[in-house]
Amino acid sequence: MWIVGALPDHDVRDLLSDAVQNSPLIPLPVRSDVPGELTWWRGKAQMSLFSKSTTTAGDWTADEDALRLSTFFDACHDDSDHAEKLRDAVMDQFPPDVGQGLFVATARKASPFSALAYALGPSATLRLPGWFGDFLLDARQVRAQLLAAEETLTLTGTPRRDAIERIHAWMTGLGDDPVHDADELLDGPLRVLRHAARTGQGAAGQVRWY
Repeated sequence: MWIVGALPDHDVRDLLSDAVQNSPLIPLPVRSDVPGELTWWRGKAQMSLFSKSTTTAGDWTADEDALRLSTFFDACHDDSDHAEKLRDAVMDQFPPDVGQGLFVATARKASPFSALAYALGPSATLRLPGWFGDFLLDARQVRAQLLAAEETLTLTGTPRRDAIERIHAWMTGLGDDPVHDADELLDGPLRVLRHAARTGQGAAGQVRWY
């Protein structure tokens, strides 16, 4: 799952305060050569990491580089107890229903955020809030980061068609979701961030596996 939701600014501040007070004193081990893998990804960003399926029309098969990129994305995910506890606390504050204030993308076997990152490429992905799909912003930070998110996610014409094709390749080559709503994966997070900015709220995003 990838979830992006708006939440009251005072709740964000309380969550951030609690997270700082309860953070572990021992730094988490680095599980990935982030600079090295980012350099490798930049070198592959314009290439397709998938081949057209020979068995199912319209689907794709992951190449070894796609598997490497997926492993890198997974390694960037903080699944420590502290991080998961914070995600649970944030989840409790999200709106109850999908709409202006809540976006939810689900998929079998593949991360929706990873599909979006592959579609956008490294430079654009790093312009999104937070770190590979996870963020917690107060209202001021939402307003400050909205323009970069708009410039990154507002795709039209050929760039949008290419992004949708790459999302479909990820979702069929690494996942089991040939009818994933790629348009909503591009539009939904931005809808929530705009809503949060317009209503003076904070926003959070989280990648979760179940």
